[in-house]
Amino acid sequence: MFAIGIVASVIGVIIALAIDWFPPQASAEAQTVDFLYDVTLVIAVPIFVLVMAVAIYSVVRYRAAPGDLRDAEPVHGNTRLEVVWVLIPFVIVTVLAIYSWIGLESIEAQQPNPIKINVIAQQFAWRFEYPAEGGAPPKQTTNLVLPINRPVEFKLNSEDVIHSFWVPAFRVKSDVVPGIETQIRTTPSREGAWPVVCTELCGIGHSTMRQSARVVGATDFAAWREAGPGAVATARDDQAEGRRLFAGAGCAGCHALADAGAAAATGPPLGGLAQVAPSRAPGVPLEEYVRRSIVDPKNVVVSGYSPEGMPGNYNQQLSPREIDTLVNYLVRASQQTGGRAQ
Repeated sequence: MFAIGIVASVIGVIIALAIDWFPPQASAEAQTVDFLYDVTLVIAVPIFVLVMAVAIYSVVRYRAAPGDLRDAEPVHGNTRLEVVWVLIPFVIVTVLAIYSWIGLESIEAQQPNPIKINVIAQQFAWRFEYPAEGGAPPKQTTNLVLPINRPVEFKLNSEDVIHSFWVPAFRVKSDVVPGIETQIRTTPSREGAWPVVCTELCGIGHSTMRQSARVVGATDFAAWREAGPGAVATARDDQAEGRRLFAGAGCAGCHALADAGAAAATGPPLGGLAQVAPSRAPGVPLEEYVRRSIVDPKNVVVSGYSPEGMPGNYNQQLSPREIDTLVNYLVRASQQTGGRAQ
C-alpha cells in the first residue's frame, strides 16, 4: 500500500510541477509567489495520494460481503498514532505559514523611489491618477502605463461597491473597499501588456471590468508621462483607441455594440444610433447627442431604461480628448452597424 502510494506520489509531483499553472512572470514578486506554490504542491500532493491510497485500500480490503449486516468489532484508538498524525500536519502547516509570512514581508517591503498611483474603481471600469513628478503634471487616465524595473505603489479606492484589483502576471491582488484605502506594491520586470481584472462580483457588468497594465521602458514612460492627460500610450488610431475606451471606461458592461463585441443589455443598445437619434433629440446633431449622453446622462434617458444606470461623472473620469475620441468612435461604429435601428 505504501509502496504504491510513494510511486504515485512521485508521479503526481512530477505532473503537478510540469503543469504551467500561471501566466508569464512580469514582476519581481512573481517568482516568490510561484516558488511558494511549487513548495505547497510538493508537500500537498504526496499527502493527498497517501491518504487516498490508505482510504481506497481500506475500502477494498475490509469491505463487507453482500448481505453481511454484522457490526465490526469495537476498536480502541491508538493514542500514539493519533498524536503522530496530528503533530505532523501541525508542523507542516506551521512551516508553510512561516515561509509564507517571510515571502509576504519581502513582497510588501517598501522599495526606494516608487511611483505612486491612485487606482479608482467604479462600476465597471478602472481609472488611474498619477501625481506630478519630475516636471510632468498630474495625470488622470483610463490607461495604466508603468516603467519597467521601477517599484510601484498602488493606492486603491472604490467609489461605489467592493471591487478587487488583480494583475495575474504581477501576482498581486487586493480588495478595493468603499471608504477604506488599501494598497499593494510591485516592481514590473517584463515589458508588455498584462491584463487587469476585477475578481470581486460587483454587478451585472463585472465580467467586463477589465483593463491592461502596459509596461514600457523608462524613456517611453517619460515621453507618455509628459505628453499630457489626453495622451494614450497604446493608441494606433482613433478607431482602435475609441474601442479601447469603450471597454476600459465600462461602457461594454451595460451596452451592446457589435463593433466592440459587447452584448450587455443593462443600458440601451448603441447600434443604429444614426436612425434613432433624430426622434430622441430633434434638431440635435448625432455627435452632440452622443456627447450629451456621456457627460450628462440623466438628461438623455432612453425610454424603458433607468436614469440611474449610468455614472454621471465621465467628464471627470475622461479627458476632453478621450471624450472626443469616444464620441467619434460611437458615431462611426453606429453608422457602420447595418440593419434594424436600435
